[in-house]
Amino acid sequence: MRRLFGSLVLSLALAATPALADKASNTVRFAYDQAPESVDPLFNNVRIGVIIGAHVWDTLVYRDPNSGEYKGQLASAWRQIDDKTLEFDLRRGVKFHNGQDFTADDVVYTLNFAAKPENKVTTQANVSWIARAEKIDPYRVRIVTKEVFPAAVEYLAGPVVIHPHEYYEKVGPKGQNEKPVGSGPYRITSHVVGKSVTLERNPDYFRDSPKGQPAIGKIEIRFIPDGQTRMAEVMSNGLDFIMSVAKDQADQMGAVPFLQVVSGETMRIAFMQINRLPETPTAPLQDVRVRRAINHAIDRDTMVKQIVGTGSRVINTICFPAQFGCTDEGATRYPYDPAKAKALLAEAGFPNGFEVDIVAYRERQQTEAIINYLRAVGIKANLRFLQYAAMRELIKGNKVGLTHQTWGSFSVNDVSAGTPVWFGFIGEDVTRDPEVRDFLKTGDTSVDPTARKAAYKTALSLIAERAYAVPLYSLPTYYVASSDLVFKAYPDEMPRFWEMSWK
Repeated sequence: MRRLFGSLVLSLALAATPALADKASNTVRFAYDQAPESVDPLFNNVRIGVIIGAHVWDTLVYRDPNSGEYKGQLASAWRQIDDKTLEFDLRRGVKFHNGQDFTADDVVYTLNFAAKPENKVTTQANVSWIARAEKIDPYRVRIVTKEVFPAAVEYLAGPVVIHPHEYYEKVGPKGQNEKPVGSGPYRITSHVVGKSVTLERNPDYFRDSPKGQPAIGKIEIRFIPDGQTRMAEVMSNGLDFIMSVAKDQADQMGAVPFLQVVSGETMRIAFMQINRLPETPTAPLQDVRVRRAINHAIDRDTMVKQIVGTGSRVINTICFPAQFGCTDEGATRYPYDPAKAKALLAEAGFPNGFEVDIVAYRERQQTEAIINYLRAVGIKANLRFLQYAAMRELIKGNKVGLTHQTWGSFSVNDVSAGTPVWFGFIGEDVTRDPEVRDFLKTGDTSVDPTARKAAYKTALSLIAERAYAVPLYSLPTYYVASSDLVFKAYPDEMPRFWEMSWK
């Protein structure tokens, strides 16, 4: 199949004439492999939902991706009142897409709604630190945290968007998904659930936004699960922009004159979860020797070089190396050693291995390589490849033994946005180790940065020592786009269409 695909690319490249893409209509046609559960950012944690959210909604604060500086977005200024209280001055003259004026009521309603566990925001770690939001006057609010939470501004610059309170109170998350209303540089003019989303430039977007004024008039987003179909559409000028392209396909696309290929490391990490709970559907996983055998069975270095590609690196703990608090210092290492893996399985009472389901939702080629490594030491892993929402429900329902996951931490540059999601006794924690949980909580809530780092280091070391997961590698993203499209690839895996333009 790869040879056939390569021949097709070469033939098309030789016959190709320069493509005008959809430059004439100032439209970027973009396809992604997953559909979001909801375009409401509070009820989504799939990357495409994060991308849509950043274009349609604004946050109180904006983190400049080039300098790392926090800038006022819906807030014009902010200050720390005490260890648990932040006060924000709000920007005046901002309007939501339905014409409603932005005021303190929108901030207070959104944050208080999101903070209530009964409202079931998808990623609880993004909002569980909020105790309440209080209105001081129409353009001033205070946010009170449950405990000291040093990363509050980072979250307010990332996944915690602000909704129009009157509309959101009326239609709720379901209505916001069907007919979204935000305040961002683009507004959604069409949403065919599970199939497509159309964004159009917001003509009333406020002039002082740190995002700037977009040049691209329209973004047509389609959800196309099959990678070959996406590639064929790019080749036939049916698409202008795709991302998360497999390495071998990206290498082939580099020969096509009317396309450009851009790649780089992202904050997204790949790892495997191991369900060791008493109710796990795969009882052998309760034995630490079995979990260590799984770690030794996988040749991560070879996978990085041959499958994952340039910009990737092997990781030894469940976090992205640049995040605050992430370290692998002192953590147990598991070098590739299939003989040791077999010996550990035999010692645990499974000399002939055992059978286990592994669920995954993306990077299928990588999952298949992992399965081959596991089978080589006697573990008969069976692939269940699903949409992300279906996979997550299986994990939360304790119905799967192994998962091949990826996590981009909502581009939040802090360990609190990653490791506690999987080991902090939240819905998808399939290890439930109270000692690990407590160290993570200390890291999340300590005022002293040194104490935070020490707590995270201990938690990450315990996870590694007890082999609760298999840290794999960071993931690069390969973008393939029309050669006429001007764009920059950022490590936070966020294509900023509001910055893009046509040559």
